[in-house]
Amino acid sequence: MDRLPVFKALGDNTRYAIYLELARSAVPLSTGEIAEALELHPNTVRPHLERMRDAGLLDVDTDRQGLVGRPQHRYSLAADAPSLGLEPSAFRLLARLVAGVAARADLPGDEVALVGREYGRALVDRPPTSCVAALEEHLAALGFDPATVEDGDAVTVAFTRCPFRELAEAFPDVVCHLHRGMVEGIVEAAGGGGVRRFATLADRDPCQVDLVPG
Repeated sequence: MDRLPVFKALGDNTRYAIYLELARSAVPLSTGEIAEALELHPNTVRPHLERMRDAGLLDVDTDRQGLVGRPQHRYSLAADAPSLGLEPSAFRLLARLVAGVAARADLPGDEVALVGREYGRALVDRPPTSCVAALEEHLAALGFDPATVEDGDAVTVAFTRCPFRELAEAFPDVVCHLHRGMVEGIVEAAGGGGVRRFATLADRDPCQVDLVPG
C-alpha cells in the first residue's frame, strides 16, 4: 500500500476517529452507525469514508437488507490496511475457527451456556443497583446497545445491536447460547431477579431477555 495517500487520509482528525471506530468494531458498520457513534451527521461522515476507501483503507459491502432502492453500504478495514494495534482481524479469524470447532462438537446448548455464564458472573465485580442495571452496563460495554422496557413487575431488555452478529448467524447454536449464558451469569451475580426467557436471533430480531423479580 502506498503510504503517502494513507498518511494524508488519516491526517484528518475526523477520518482518524472513523478509522478507530471501524478498527474497534467486530462487524462492518454503516454510515449511520458510524455517524451515531461519533455524534456526527451522516453527510459529514460519508465523504470521509469515500476518501479512505479511495486510499485503499476500507472495504465496502452492500447490505441486501437495506430499504428497497436504497442499498445500505457497510464499511470495514481493508485486509492490507495498516495496523494501529486495534484491529481485531486475527482475533476475528480465531473466533470464527473456534466457533466452527465448537459447532462440530455438537455440544448441548446448556453446556455451551456454562462458559458464557462463568464469564458473566466474573463481570459483576461490584454491587450494582439491580440486575437490570448490571445487564445494561456490561452488555452496553460489549456493544449490544441494550434497550429496557418495564411492564409491571416484568422487565424486557432488548439487544438492538449484536456485535457478534456475523458469527451468530453462522453458528447460532454456539454464539447465542454463549450470549444467553453471559446474561444468566450477570443476572445471577447481580441478584434481585431471574431470567424467564431468552430469545435469540432465531426467535426474533433483535434478540431479548425477559426478567422476573427474584
